[in-house]
Amino acid sequence: MSATPSAARERLLRTASALFYAEGIRAVGVDRVISEAGVTRATFYRHFPSKDDLVVAYLQAVDAAVREVAASAPEGGPRLRAVVGEMGERLCTDGFRGCSFLNAAAEFPDPQSPVHRAVAAHRAWLTGLFVRELELVGHRDPEAGAAHLMMLRDGAMVAGYLADAPRARTTLRRGLDEILAA
Repeated sequence: MSATPSAARERLLRTASALFYAEGIRAVGVDRVISEAGVTRATFYRHFPSKDDLVVAYLQAVDAAVREVAASAPEGGPRLRAVVGEMGERLCTDGFRGCSFLNAAAEFPDPQSPVHRAVAAHRAWLTGLFVRELELVGHRDPEAGAAHLMMLRDGAMVAGYLADAPRARTTLRRGLDEILAA
């Protein structure tokens, strides 16, 4: 396979990502993705053997974006602020529908599902990132601080969608400040 993804694959992934996020994964069928991406069924299945493979690719793309934000910031407090800051900014964007991973987990509750495993992998990585960065700033209990930050993040994602997004962003950032001060 080529090192450069094909234009058709990218179009399929971009189309599916927008539809899955806006309408829900189970609500969007493969036929609709194929039609809106302007590709053939054979092209779809050449790139994604199943819908689950497409969903996993969608979640991996979201994961890669978070990892890119983390990698672009200096370690410790600045990295935590960059990741949490980006999360807070997403809460306030037009069309925000909550966390892609939490939404996917709600639709794929079976822990053996490849989609659920992709969600779990992202959450494990993010928790690990929080633990490592809190260790670097000398937090007295990085594991507890990371668990607290994950819970704040999850709550902010829900509040950003269902309630007052700017307030959720502010609360998330203040929560990080309190964890860093502990």
